Amino acid sequence: MKRWPAIGRAVARARRDLAAVLSGWDLTALTDPATLVLSELMTNSVRHGRVPGREIETRYERVADGLRLEVHDANPVWPLMGKPAEGDEAGRGLLIVDTLTRGQWGVADRTGVGKRVWASITADQDEETA
Repeated sequence: MKRWPAIGRAVARARRDLAAVLSGWDLTALTDPATLVLSELMTNSVRHGRVPGREIETRYERVADGLRLEVHDANPVWPLMGKPAEGDEAGRGLLIVDTLTRGQWGVADRTGVGKRVWASITADQDEETA
């Protein structure tokens, strides 16, 4: 578990942290899709889940076939997957997450205030999205 300030710079730091964790777990093949998923979830928390005085939390768990990651924030409003129109410059983050995880993501309550958004990335998903 790691805590991050709810600011844009924290997103890049969290990506680097996850890449280091994956390297330590010998899961470097998952680095690109996992850091992109983390980036989208962290960015949502920074932009839409920010609660003054509260931090964003990340958790990573190695599972048999890959990685499960979570992003926690103190805002109780759950994110919704958008349906952006062609030419829209925003609103595709959860669509990207859904594609990279093959629908293996979701939102849940957490102990305390707010929510957790989780996603699973597996080695075979990395091969399919390459």
